[in-house]
Amino acid sequence: MAGNLFLLKGWTITLIAALFALSAKDANKAFVLVAYFPALVFWILDGYFLSQERCFRALYNHVRTLDEAQIDFSMDTSPFKDEVRNTWAGAMFSRTLLIYYGSLVLIMLAIRYLVS
Repeated sequence: MAGNLFLLKGWTITLIAALFALSAKDANKAFVLVAYFPALVFWILDGYFLSQERCFRALYNHVRTLDEAQIDFSMDTSPFKDEVRNTWAGAMFSRTLLIYYGSLVLIMLAIRYLVS
């Protein structure tokens, strides 16, 4: 899961930089507006993977406290999805993702208005 989170952040920067480069090359400001779409999509995906990772960590913490005879080797994480931290929205607006994607969107806004 951590590998997916890292790759999503890399792809986000790559696509946004490419769209900004296309915008500057062709002097087409529509590419700058299109750059917000991958930022939003990757933010949502990053939140999903982080919520899944948190659910599996909660499952692990639950299983490690059980007696060996009680362990059923189930990988069902649904009992742990009700915790606020483990929900999709809770993960999307976690401190790490909010700082990363929020600052990315703010930088994109600043570039858009400084270049215009």
